[in-house]
Amino acid sequence: MREDQINIIRNDADIEAGLNQLLQLDPRLVPIAEIAGPLPLRLAAPGFAGLASIIVSQMVSRASADAIWRRIEAVGPVTAQAYAALDPEIIATFGLSRAKASTLRKLSEAVLTGAIDLDAICVIEGEAALRQLVLLPGIGPWTAEVYLIFCAGHADVFPGGDVALQTSVARAFAMEQRPVAKELAEIARSWAPYRSIAARLFWAYYAATMRREALPIV
Repeated sequence: MREDQINIIRNDADIEAGLNQLLQLDPRLVPIAEIAGPLPLRLAAPGFAGLASIIVSQMVSRASADAIWRRIEAVGPVTAQAYAALDPEIIATFGLSRAKASTLRKLSEAVLTGAIDLDAICVIEGEAALRQLVLLPGIGPWTAEVYLIFCAGHADVFPGGDVALQTSVARAFAMEQRPVAKELAEIARSWAPYRSIAARLFWAYYAATMRREALPIV
């Protein structure tokens, strides 16, 4: 690893430094960065609450995700222990789909039993962390990748299955159709070791050009 390479993103200065390196790596991204503007940091603390908020945000509108998350927070601290102790009738009032409710319940159980350590997983190599996360019931690659970007601060993760990123890259590069996950992941290889910066860049570009927030976190 080069001395100037950023492995973990902790603050806005890391975002700025990583973006500068990314733009040197791929000058095609310079006009995209000019349109995108400043890249938000949006880091959340790792742990049950961080991953739970990502699960809640998946496949629903930002407004719906915010409303569900407020209901969850209203009943007390969002911890694995507290969530596992909730009465099913209380959980039913949150507005979660059956699948998400099941995922959160199983996640709380996995944390409590020690099947997963959501803090420790943040400091291991990205691919190894992803492999562990996707073993959890209901946790797919997108959820795991977003957790590593926004809770662990990993600098080199790119969620190729994210629809907003697919749309944004297609728009930026004037592609005839939106790239599928595998194709986008291949495109993103050229942005290593700053793929998380590239993802933030294209989410910001999406927001600037589509006039709609795209960051997949509550």
